[in-house]
Amino acid sequence: MKKINVLLSTFFGYGYLTKIPGTVTSAVTTVFIYIAFEILGYTDLKFSIIFFILLFFYSFYAVKDSESEFKNKDPRQIVIDEVLGQSMPLILLLYLNQTNQISISIEIYYILSFVFFRFFDILKPFPVSYFDKNHKNYFGIIMDDIMAGLYSMILIYLISLKF
Repeated sequence: MKKINVLLSTFFGYGYLTKIPGTVTSAVTTVFIYIAFEILGYTDLKFSIIFFILLFFYSFYAVKDSESEFKNKDPRQIVIDEVLGQSMPLILLLYLNQTNQISISIEIYYILSFVFFRFFDILKPFPVSYFDKNHKNYFGIIMDDIMAGLYSMILIYLISLKF
C-alpha cells in the first residue's frame, strides 16, 4: 500500500523531476483537465466534485504514509497537493462554462487559473503561509495548496463577473 501512496503523492512520478516539480505538475494538471473538459467533452460537474473530495481526503492518508520515504517535512517530491490546489479553479471553470458565465476565451481562463495558482502557491499570502509555517506535516502540505487554490477560484470568479 505504501508504494501506491508514494505513487499518488508524487503524482505518478512527476514529483521526482529535478526542476520545478510543483510547477510542472500544476501545468500537467491544467492540460489534463483542459483535455478532459474541453476536448473530450467530459462535463459531469457532480462527479468531478465528488472525485475531488475523495482525492482530497485520501491524499491526507497517502501523504502521511509517504512522508517517511523522504528526508524533510515538506518534501518537494510530494506534488499531489499541487494537483488538488490547481484542480479547484479548473472545476470552477467547468461550472462557470456550464452556466454561461464565461464571456472570453476559455483558454484564457485556464491560463489565468494556472498563473494565479502558482502565484499564490509560491508567494504564500495569509492563510497559505499559516498552513505552510505552522503545520510541518501532511496537513500543512495539502492545506497550503488548498488555500492557494481557493484564492485562485476567487480571482477566476471575479474575472468571470467583469467580462
